[in-house]
Amino acid sequence: MDDRMVSQDAMHEDHSLEYSLRPQNLQQYIGQDKVKENLEVFIQAAKLRQETLDHVLLYGPPGLGKTTLAAIIANEMGVQLRTTAGPAIERPGDLAAILSALEPGDVLFIDEIHRLHRSIEEVLYPAMEDYCLDIIIGKGPTSKSVRLDLPPFTLVGATTRVGLLTAPLRDRFGVLSRLEYYKEEQLTEICLRTAQILDIGIEEDAAIEISRRARGTPRIANRLLRRVRDFAQVLGKTTISVSLAKEALDRLQVDKLGLDHIDQKLLMGIIEKFRGGPVGLDTIAATIGEESHTIEDVYEPYLLQIGFIQRTPRGRIVTDLVYRHFNLEVPSE
Repeated sequence: MDDRMVSQDAMHEDHSLEYSLRPQNLQQYIGQDKVKENLEVFIQAAKLRQETLDHVLLYGPPGLGKTTLAAIIANEMGVQLRTTAGPAIERPGDLAAILSALEPGDVLFIDEIHRLHRSIEEVLYPAMEDYCLDIIIGKGPTSKSVRLDLPPFTLVGATTRVGLLTAPLRDRFGVLSRLEYYKEEQLTEICLRTAQILDIGIEEDAAIEISRRARGTPRIANRLLRRVRDFAQVLGKTTISVSLAKEALDRLQVDKLGLDHIDQKLLMGIIEKFRGGPVGLDTIAATIGEESHTIEDVYEPYLLQIGFIQRTPRGRIVTDLVYRHFNLEVPSE
């Protein structure tokens, strides 16, 4: 699962390369127009009032640019970005150390904020509302509470599962922005920009072909482009043509809709062994040798999004679109 070419989660090499590909300001940022326009207004208003930006919650599927937007917010405000992740903060003291080290106006970015422990959230509430930190010194009857003042800061939280956030934490964010999947033309623009940064020529039709198979996700588009670039360089080509892009993507087993070999195995398994369904999730998992929660959390969302699978009370059913995609005869009712 971790090595899937179309995985929305960041791979090891993505972290180093994405940093150099990231836009530095809102003008360079492609897509998410509504979110971008609103953030531009909020940032300008905060700068006019000479205040810190209100706390921002960015949510949506992985790979759509939440981390990039956090860095852009810090750049646009002209302040430092401090980065951490929910799972990395294990004790209230860890969060207290991070908060007390902030400079006035800094942006604190917490990725996967839904994974913060509840006891840590309790420390975060007064920090977000009153810019102060309540610390308990000592134990037992001799313990006492000490309040430390914090400099004004902006918390930017990112989550792929906003429903797991507690209501008190969610309500303390002044700006809530949902990131949507990208359109094909926006991904094409991203591919052209990335190719320019990577110093490789690319035909526009080739960029369109890569974008078509990127599942609406910039991270996947950039990953596919890098792999196609490998094929081009080994073949001695200075420009990625549409024919080369198609050949490389076919060899990577990513079809014209962005389905990889695991997606195809899942769909064909339901068709061939269960006549298109309905079939239970655990049965599908046993058939293709995967965990049921992996299928539900990793494989199914995109198949549901493009209308290839339906969830019913009796189990999963493949739709007529799947039969047409694989050039199979659609069964009669």
